[in-house]
Amino acid sequence: MTNGKESLLRLGVNLDHIASLRQARFTLYPDLSEAVWLVREAGADGLTLHLREDRRHVQDADLRMAKAQAGIPLNMEMAATDEMLKIAIELKPHACCLVPEKREELTTEGGLDVLAYEGRLRDYCAALAEAGIRVSLFVEPEIGHLDAASRIGAPVVELHTGAYANAAGARRPDELERIRQAAEHAAELGLEVHAGHGLDYENVGAVAAIACMQELNIGHSIVSRSIFVGLAQAIREMRRCMGLPAADG
Repeated sequence: MTNGKESLLRLGVNLDHIASLRQARFTLYPDLSEAVWLVREAGADGLTLHLREDRRHVQDADLRMAKAQAGIPLNMEMAATDEMLKIAIELKPHACCLVPEKREELTTEGGLDVLAYEGRLRDYCAALAEAGIRVSLFVEPEIGHLDAASRIGAPVVELHTGAYANAAGARRPDELERIRQAAEHAAELGLEVHAGHGLDYENVGAVAAIACMQELNIGHSIVSRSIFVGLAQAIREMRRCMGLPAADG
């Protein structure tokens, strides 16, 4: 059974946590290039790597390798800094997703404050667009931030689904409705709608079913599942949970 929008919804796989395992002992394994190959073979539509300022997991060389070998669109997650802008313009990935970043956090904890930094982000997005890079903004599912994203000319927003993923009991339907309303508002503004953070095999189906949702970016739950079934199978299982057809091959 599929969700009826096979031509619309895509799965992007984030491999940061494989890089984290490698960096834990600064070994050559697990080999990220093998993971990139498996992601493509398993039917993922895109690949995400977050190059953090402290290089705690993904390294610059990983991005260059992925750009050369992936064979599917590469999405570079990054903070809106001068260093990252220079790297992105030189690398020219398919897309860049701008995220907030704090040194002390374990992972990205929330969306960009687009309202507070609207002017700077407008110029930053323009520089990426001029280099031929598609820009997305990682934002909370809030109308004000979506309106600001539209004003500054970002073609894509990725809705932060962390509150939904962490919600329990009666709060989860409320958080899901907040995401749905935000997605619909973004689509009305002409923005392409993506979502991600904390999505797993149990909670992904409801987000995937939102009519205007076009891409889900998922990493931790897929990499965690891959410990037991392998990366390719973990991706295939996630596709099924999203209501997507089995990949060819």
